[in-house]
Formats: sequence, C-alpha cells, structure tokens
Amino acid sequence: MDWTLEVVVLPVSDIDRSVAFYRDKLGFHLDHDTTNEHMHVVQLTPTGSGCSIVIGDLPSHTEMAPGSMRGLQLVVADATAARQELLDRGVEVSEITVFDERDGGTFFGFADPDGNTWAVQQIRARAEKPLIPVEARGRFGEDG
Repeated sequence: MDWTLEVVVLPVSDIDRSVAFYRDKLGFHLDHDTTNEHMHVVQLTPTGSGCSIVIGDLPSHTEMAPGSMRGLQLVVADATAARQELLDRGVEVSEITVFDERDGGTFFGFADPDGNTWAVQQIRARAEKPLIPVEARGRFGEDG
C-alpha cells in the first residue's frame, strides 16, 4: 500500500493575492480554481511535484492562522539558478546557505505574502533523475 502525500493545505488571508504569488511569481501550475455558493478553493502544483498546495475558505483552511505554516520544503537541482529565477520574478529570498558540502546540504528560503515560510533545498541528482519523470507529469496520471 503506497501512502503518498499529495496535498498540503496552506492558510492564507487573501486567496486571489496568494494565487497571484504562487502562480505568477513562483510559477506553480494552477490546477483548479473552484468558486461556488459554498466555497472558494484553489489547487496549485510546483513543476515536477507530486504534491500540491490548496488554499481556500473551507474550515480546513480557516482553522489555521494565515501565515502559520513553517518550513515547507521545495527541492531543486540548482539552488543558484532557482534563487535567481525567483529574484527575477520579484520574490524576496534569503542568501544561499551550505550546511553540508554533500548533495542535499544547500538551502535558501522565502516567505509568501502571509508569512508562510518555505525552504528550497538543492539536490543536484534531480537534474538527471527527477523524482517524477517528465513523461509521468500529466494531471492525475494522464499523458503529458
């Protein structure tokens, strides 16, 4: 039995502002933006990730204080290039810190507009062997 973590609920104060940050500044894919008389829920996924973030106004979203998530972690093959990409998109990021010279020991970080914090870890091996192969990245297992 596989137990895969595929969604993290992220508490935010302004759904539209957060969509603009995660989609337009970070480059996450907008999977869906669903609004009806009962809810407004948005799912976004980083390129190459098997886990998405969900923001919205359901009780599971509003029971946590906006900005209360700490240390969510993204992994990239090249921290320097990823950091520069975010800087070029206007994201405020920390300096790169090398805790260990071995692969996996290099990090930088940033926060979203509400103060939820993210760490970005460099694992160079992801360049040759991504966690999710490109051919398997379609929405819900579809091709492409």
